[in-house]
Amino acid sequence: MAVAVAALLVVVLGIVAVLAVTWVRRPFPTTEGEIQVPGLSGKVSVIRDDRGIPQIYADSADDLFKAEGFVHAQDRFFEMDLRRHITSGRLSELVGKGGLETDRVIRTLGWRRVAEAELPTLKPETRRYLQAYADGVNAYIHAQGSPSKMSLEYVVLGQKVPDYRVEDWTPADSLAWLKAMAWDLRGDYSAELMRARLAGSMSTAQINELYPDYPYDQNKPILSPQDWSPSSSSSTSSSASPNSAVPGGDLAKTGPRGDLAKAGQGGDLAKETSKDAQRAYAVVQRALNAVPVTMGRGDGIGSNSWVVGGSRTSTGKPLLANDPHLGVSIPGIWYQVGLHCRSVGSSCPFDVAGYSFSGLPGVVIGHNQSIAWGFTNLGPDVSDFFLEQVRGNTYLRDGKQVPLTMRTETIKIGGGGEQTITVRSTVHGPILSDAIENVGHAGESPPVNGRVSPGDYEVSLQWTGIEVSQTADAIFGLNTAKNFDEFRTAAEQFAVPAQNLLYADTAGNIGYQAPGRIPVRSRYMEAAPGYWIRPGWVSSWDWQGYVPFAAMPHTYNPPEGFIVAANQAVTESGTPFLTTEWDYGFRSQRIRSLLEKNTKVTPAAMSAIQGDTRSQFAPTLVKALLKVDLGNDDFTKQAQELLRGWDYTNPVGKSDSGAAAAYYNAVWSSLLDLTFDDELPQDLRADGGDQWMQAVSVLLTKPRSAWWDDKRTPGVTEGQSEILRKALVQARLDLTMELGKEPGEWQWGQLHQLTFKHQVLGGDDVPGIVAQLFNRGPMNMPGGSAIVDANGWNAACTTTDPPEDCSNGQGYGVDWAPSMRMVVDLSNLDRSRWVNQTGNSGHAFADHYNDQSEAWAKNELYDWPFSQKAVRDAGGDELTLVPGGSSN
Repeated sequence: MAVAVAALLVVVLGIVAVLAVTWVRRPFPTTEGEIQVPGLSGKVSVIRDDRGIPQIYADSADDLFKAEGFVHAQDRFFEMDLRRHITSGRLSELVGKGGLETDRVIRTLGWRRVAEAELPTLKPETRRYLQAYADGVNAYIHAQGSPSKMSLEYVVLGQKVPDYRVEDWTPADSLAWLKAMAWDLRGDYSAELMRARLAGSMSTAQINELYPDYPYDQNKPILSPQDWSPSSSSSTSSSASPNSAVPGGDLAKTGPRGDLAKAGQGGDLAKETSKDAQRAYAVVQRALNAVPVTMGRGDGIGSNSWVVGGSRTSTGKPLLANDPHLGVSIPGIWYQVGLHCRSVGSSCPFDVAGYSFSGLPGVVIGHNQSIAWGFTNLGPDVSDFFLEQVRGNTYLRDGKQVPLTMRTETIKIGGGGEQTITVRSTVHGPILSDAIENVGHAGESPPVNGRVSPGDYEVSLQWTGIEVSQTADAIFGLNTAKNFDEFRTAAEQFAVPAQNLLYADTAGNIGYQAPGRIPVRSRYMEAAPGYWIRPGWVSSWDWQGYVPFAAMPHTYNPPEGFIVAANQAVTESGTPFLTTEWDYGFRSQRIRSLLEKNTKVTPAAMSAIQGDTRSQFAPTLVKALLKVDLGNDDFTKQAQELLRGWDYTNPVGKSDSGAAAAYYNAVWSSLLDLTFDDELPQDLRADGGDQWMQAVSVLLTKPRSAWWDDKRTPGVTEGQSEILRKALVQARLDLTMELGKEPGEWQWGQLHQLTFKHQVLGGDDVPGIVAQLFNRGPMNMPGGSAIVDANGWNAACTTTDPPEDCSNGQGYGVDWAPSMRMVVDLSNLDRSRWVNQTGNSGHAFADHYNDQSEAWAKNELYDWPFSQKAVRDAGGDELTLVPGGSSN
């Protein structure tokens, strides 16, 4: 996200103040000696290693989480404060008017309201830990006093919002961050909206070619029928059965893309695809784009995780690897930490280390003394858009006009002023199309929030993330689980975002569990399981409940001896229905093939796989490209020859493979533009992720598909061969201008670069001298989209008319990447290894702001000591937190 802060944000005197060394260094944390923290019951030790990663030791759970809150705040308080302002719809208080559009959408969604409602539903011990954490954060806030002593960002923003005051932290602030997590990682909302928007301009058959069926014959799902099948679990044949309207079941396997006429049964198809409806869909798309990218966005966002049982490893015990692929920023998403009770028991059960979120107590991904776990996004369809027929303050429901639910929200603006908005909701959820002002003037309805309805239609959103759930309970349950049964008990509470959970333990067992609150859609599921906009005025289209946890896929010690979960389909079965919008399995199948080549997998091999840069899709496209007859065009042939004999890897330096990779990716970008972008709205253009790769794989077998005609050349019908030829020619011209006329000198890394940008003060709309204070880079990067080393890029951003949300600028810049990497060795936890994307500190110019970035980019891992002896042997600074001081 780049919040519009504008040039007026910083005056000359502000720049001078920012550059002063005293302002830069004063927020840096104290890491040695003693600090009094009110409310502690005993001494707490905080041992930071050479990368500033703290291992915290306490005698009680309350002291442990109080210390974690204090330490998180020491290193990352501005990030925490920014996150709570985003998630509560109060960004404008921090950055001024530039945050208004974001605030309107978040207030409409009501993240903070749901977090506050969740708090009393959590277990007593969870509420206690959240409060202890908040007390630790507040001890830091009170000790520092003014914002300028907490972070350099406040000094800069103070030029625009001089009267800003930091509020105390609350447990609801922590819970609200889980909503942002869930928002970015929810299922196929973008595909659903895209289908609806395209339905008015092209046939359903042509739309369906963009969403091919999952290739089960090529890319294996996470679980085979031997690992898990619906018959081996609890039945879902009750009234909440996901297949109650699906003759023969197996929806996910057969992958029906639906006949839109059937999908409109009972819903009046003409209304759903009318111009007024299309305008409403476009408004909602703009609202979605206004939500800040907190975790990541785009086709290709995903993760790698796999676990190998002891019978297949060199250590004789399991090995577990994980690298979640999320958006890139500085500081990075994760904060590394260890939480250790000096005496582990029922009253203080924590001995855990891994990756945490600043602002949230506990460890989200990592290991304790008995088990390890990793996450990848399950990606189920947990949201639906409903087209609503709204008249005044009512909406149509089963033939009757019923009242909308309405509430008022007041948004305060830093620097002065406020704005009041009206949030309207139907039985399905908030009307998201209300969140954007001044977008249309059609229809007769009175304006709401400064905008007029685009006709009688609005769009509401039903999403599991804005329902009360107990995901916070799950985090502490995972932190203390000692075996697979306890792991599953914790996973049952992990409602949103639904994740693939991989498991290993020191006893030698491995496992998998799919958790999450998954809606059941019964009516017309045969035609539209969840990927078409649904008619809100017909109640039979409503959700019918949720899939029981016992019916969710899981396995324990599968016969194959390893499990790969990289966002591919979970099973071939359509029971329960999860989604049809899986990642198409290019990464997962590559991981599987590399594991199968190893008789005994070593920890080093696990790490090497994380850095693999081979494209599984490239052989398919290159085969077609090499068949293209370029005639007498020797200039383009010179580049085409790079692809002959290419090993399909995407390395960073100068090499034959790097030159071929540069050309291949430029051809891919041109091919997408020529094939798809002539018919797609600018904000929906092909980004080049796995969906588009599978679509092109299928289209290469359909040379007469309508997609092979570039509509920007009237009177000419190109066809497949001509489009491929044009892509080769255009890429040669583009790279000649970009990298020089000698194809052998081209380097993929020179095109594919990463600049770590600060969420607020790193965007293009911020004065360059300010952005330079907080941003880092650029760095040349290997890998790419749908590759195990998933440094993804958006092909739409390479076009001459790119969409507005190109977060890393125009070109081949990295938009998402492995947010961290870890390899856990269950034979000896002290031999585990890890690395973070940037560093543990959120303070610009601090030693640990981005001290891990270079190793991360090279796929190098650091030692990860866990036992107290190993931690102390590794050395570092030691800070003692002691009881005392004032809580005011």
